[in-house]
Amino acid sequence: MASVFGVGIATVDIINCVATFPKEDSEVRAISQHTCRGGNVCNTLTVLSQLGHKCYWSGVICSDSDSHYILDDLRKHNIDYSNVQNLASGKVPTSYITLNQENGSRSIVHYRDLPELSYAYFKTLKLPKCDWYHFEARAINETLLMVKHVRNTYPEAKISIEIEKQREDLDKIFNIADLYLFSHAFANTNNFDSPDEFLKQQKIVSPTSDLTCTWGDQGAAALLVDGTLLHSPAFPPKKIVDTLGAGDTFNAAIIHGLMNELDWQEFLRSACKLAGKKCGQQGFSHLL
Repeated sequence: MASVFGVGIATVDIINCVATFPKEDSEVRAISQHTCRGGNVCNTLTVLSQLGHKCYWSGVICSDSDSHYILDDLRKHNIDYSNVQNLASGKVPTSYITLNQENGSRSIVHYRDLPELSYAYFKTLKLPKCDWYHFEARAINETLLMVKHVRNTYPEAKISIEIEKQREDLDKIFNIADLYLFSHAFANTNNFDSPDEFLKQQKIVSPTSDLTCTWGDQGAAALLVDGTLLHSPAFPPKKIVDTLGAGDTFNAAIIHGLMNELDWQEFLRSACKLAGKKCGQQGFSHLL
């Protein structure tokens, strides 16, 4: 069993399923509503835990009922949260999500009243020695310092960074990790209309890293350190139920494949299959 330490936010997601996306200034009835624990890294750790790995999470929570809800869920999925920073005040990040059952799209209104995890706190932790450390690219300067701290503490460990959105100073963290996991949305924001061209351009600034990029219903691509370019088709379910966390599921399967030294083409395909399965069910329970 390998071990993974993840750094990122945890959220409470309040999800309203609607038949079709509502027009502005209209009133619609939700088909269903449910609440779940979210957050990209936490979702990825939830899948990695099901894949048999020991998982740790570090992030920021506060003393409110929503934090108890988050920690209870992490406990249920066997994720160690002893390295969290618990603040006396604030509000746990909350995402209000409208899920369109017509096509599986989701629109999110996000609210938070907590800071990002800081390097000042991170460096006080007695970091468990893990095989892998996975970060969200959020507060970039803090992330840079945390990654360098891991490199200095456990130089043999592997590091991955998920890059979902465009952020200020993002270029500072390129080529410091072993693996970068890019989203379709990030590539589109940077005016790329194919994963191949995006990854080739990204390789210029990340020459010593493996790169992946998801591409929705067209699957995903990977560009390896040795220059090998790989593709996998998508594997959509018969019915799209919940696309939330599909990318996080893909990321978990990629990390799992690398930790187990599997064939890249094989686990790229497996990652797309697992992401497709996630789209066909609500939440992450019993995904495997």
